[in-house]
Amino acid sequence: MGEYLPQLLLAWSIQWTGVLSPGPGVMLILGVATTRGRGAALTTALGIGVGAIVLALATVLGLAALLAKTAGLMIAVKFLGAGYLLWMAYGAFKKAARPPQIKAADAPHARSARADALAGFLMQISNPKALLFWVAIAALGGIGGAPLHVIALFVAGAFVNSVLGHGLWAVLLSSAPIRAGYARARRPVEALLGLFFLGFAVKLATTKV
Repeated sequence: MGEYLPQLLLAWSIQWTGVLSPGPGVMLILGVATTRGRGAALTTALGIGVGAIVLALATVLGLAALLAKTAGLMIAVKFLGAGYLLWMAYGAFKKAARPPQIKAADAPHARSARADALAGFLMQISNPKALLFWVAIAALGGIGGAPLHVIALFVAGAFVNSVLGHGLWAVLLSSAPIRAGYARARRPVEALLGLFFLGFAVKLATTKV
């Protein structure tokens, strides 16, 4: 185990850099936290964590490195990710046009926990920022040839890191001051979220591979 500890710490530190830097996943949590409260935001963070398991396994199996080297696959992932980001932009612009009613933080809501988790999962596996960080982990982490118990620890750690990091974002962004600020400026906040997702989609779709 000791000989793989430096690689594990390097891989997890790269992941933490991605988790703590704002991107599409954090913007998704922001939208959920400010409109529907902490519970829904934490469930979304859990879905993002499950997506991290998929990306960690892809890294171990060499799929992330293969994706980076295969133009056709990279183009397909690029446009799938751009399409999902455009859908998120549409949802944000729709909320800007007709701002939703803000629910109490722990009130029941019509959308199921499964739908919240699925939204987080889909965002994570199609998130271009997350994919780039996992390609970096594949290039520098060196976990692929490790024993099974080391790989299991790597994947479990990736899940815990993702849930903890995005959970912190969920707690922060669902706090009373943030929700109060959103209540006062729902239209511009949702419009900015829409522009963020739209800009990310355009940038992703027009980036050469």
